[in-house]
Amino acid sequence: MLSDIEIAQKAEMKPIVEIGEKVGIAPENLENYGPYKAKVSLKFTNEVLSKPQGKLILVTAISPTPAGEGKTTTTVGLGQALSKLGKKTMICLREPSLGPCMGIKGGAAGGGYSQVVPMEDINLHFTGDLHAITAAHNLLAAMVDNHIQQGNELNIDPRRVVWNRVMDMNDRVLRHIVVGLGGHANGVPREGGFDITVASEVMAILCLADSIHDMKERFARIIVGYTYDNKPVTAGDIHAQGAMTALMKDALKPNLVQTLEHVPAFIHGGPFANIAHGCNSVLATRTALHLADYVVTEAGFGADLGAEKFLDIKCRFAGLKPDAAVLVATIRALKMNGGKAKNELTESDPEAVKRGLPNLLRHMHNLKKYGLPIVVALNMFPSDTEEEKKVAFEACKEAGVPVAESTVFADGGEGGLDLGEKVLAAIDQGSNYKPLYDLDLSLKEKIETIAKEIYGADGVAFDGAAAKELAHIEEMGYGKMPVCIAKTPVSFSDDPSKLGAPSGFTLHVREVKVSAGAGFVVALTGKIMTMPGLPRRPAAERIDVDDEGNITGLF
Repeated sequence: MLSDIEIAQKAEMKPIVEIGEKVGIAPENLENYGPYKAKVSLKFTNEVLSKPQGKLILVTAISPTPAGEGKTTTTVGLGQALSKLGKKTMICLREPSLGPCMGIKGGAAGGGYSQVVPMEDINLHFTGDLHAITAAHNLLAAMVDNHIQQGNELNIDPRRVVWNRVMDMNDRVLRHIVVGLGGHANGVPREGGFDITVASEVMAILCLADSIHDMKERFARIIVGYTYDNKPVTAGDIHAQGAMTALMKDALKPNLVQTLEHVPAFIHGGPFANIAHGCNSVLATRTALHLADYVVTEAGFGADLGAEKFLDIKCRFAGLKPDAAVLVATIRALKMNGGKAKNELTESDPEAVKRGLPNLLRHMHNLKKYGLPIVVALNMFPSDTEEEKKVAFEACKEAGVPVAESTVFADGGEGGLDLGEKVLAAIDQGSNYKPLYDLDLSLKEKIETIAKEIYGADGVAFDGAAAKELAHIEEMGYGKMPVCIAKTPVSFSDDPSKLGAPSGFTLHVREVKVSAGAGFVVALTGKIMTMPGLPRRPAAERIDVDDEGNITGLF
C-alpha cells in the first residue's frame, strides 16, 4: 500500500495556468511559484466580486482522537466528487503549520487519493506566507522593545507588554523567557515568550482582511501593551503598520493549487482552531464563491471549535451564509469516545460505537442551532464492520440527519459520490443560518453562551485576573466583539480526559486578551498552550531527503 507522499509524488499534475483557466483565472492574473502553484492577484480578487455567488459547504468533524477523523481528506474528496457530478467546484483549505508537520500530526494536505498537491511544498515552505507572518509579527515585537529602550515616550510598562514573539515550530522551552539581558545596550530586561506563528494575531488578520488597506488598518489597531496607567498602546502608536503591511502584501494573495483529480483549490491562511479561529482566509473563500458554483471549505478540529468560530466569527465578519454542513465521523473515533484504546480499534465492537454516539449526536445538535442542513460523512476504514456501521447509520436516521459512507481516501472522488448527492439534496432544502449569540451581549455572556450551548457546560468560572481583564476590555470599548475560545480540541470540556459528551462540568477561563486588529476577544481555558511542544517521537525523526532531493516520511 502506497503512503500519502508516495501517492502524491506519483501524481500527474497539470500546469497551474490550466487549473486557473478551469475557473476563469487568466494566466496574467496568476503569479507563478513554479509550474504547479501560484498566487492570485488582488486586482483579480476584487474584480471577480461582481460575478454571481456559489454555494458554500462547511466540512467539520466530531471531537478529534488519535484514531483520526479525515476532515481534510473528506473536504478534498467531496470537492472531487462534486466535480465528478458535473458541478463547477472549488476547495478552500488552510495552510499547514510546520509545527504539527514536524510534531505529532505529520502532513496536512489530505490523504490517500484525496489530496492537494504538490503535497511536499504545501506542507513545508509553500509560498512563504507563514514566514512573512513570522517576520511581520517579530518586526512589531522588535519595535516595541526598541521603543522602550530609546526613551519610552509612550510610557509603556515593560511588565505589561502583551506582544510575544512567534516562530512556526513547536518549541516548549520558548514559552516563558527573559529578554534584554546583558546590560544597557541590549535593551530593558523583561519577561516574554514565544507563541507559534499560527496563533499570531497577524495570522488572524491575514485571514479576515479583505484588502491591503483593511489589513494595514487592522495592524494599526493591534494592542501590544499597556502604559503604567493601564492605557492600551497599539502598533499604530509604534508606527509599525506600514512596514508590517509591506512584509505581508504578497502573503495576502490567495494560493492556487490542485487536487489529485485536478480540482482547483485555494490554500490560504492557517490559524489553529484550538487557540485561534481555525479558518482559511476570507479573501480566498469569497473569491472562490464568485468563481465556482460550489465551494467546499473546512474548519479546524471538532465542530465545537472550528465550526463554532467559522459560524460565529468568520461568517459574521465576511457576510458569508453557508448552505450546508458536513459532519465527519469514523467508527474508530466513535469507539475511542466509547472507551476503547487505540490498539483495540481493529476489533469489532458495536457496543463501543454505541457508547461513543453521544459525541456525534451533540455535534449534530449543535450545528442545527445555526440553522444549517447537515449531512454526516462516515469516513470508512478497512477494519469497520457491518454491525458497527449499522449502529452509526441507525443513530443518524433516528436523529433525522442523512448519512453517507465515504471512501474518498481509497477511491478519490468516486468514493464520495453518495456523499456529494446527499450534500446537494441538503442544499436544496435551504439554509437558515444565524450566529449563536448577539454581539450586544456582554463578553462574559458570550463565553457562557458558547460554554453552555455548544460545550454542554453547567457554567463558567473566571479566574480573578480574567474577570478583571474582561471588565477592562469592555471599558476600552471592545465589548461588542465576538469571542474566540482557546480550548483543548479532544473534549467538549477543558479537560482532555473527558471524552464522549460530558456534562455537569464547569469551564475554567484563566486568561483573556483582546485581539483588536482581528476584531475578537480571546479566552484561554484549562491548560491550553499557545506554543505547543514536540511529542516524545516527533514526526521530524521520520522525515528525510535523498541525494536527488526527494522527500520521504512526511506522512
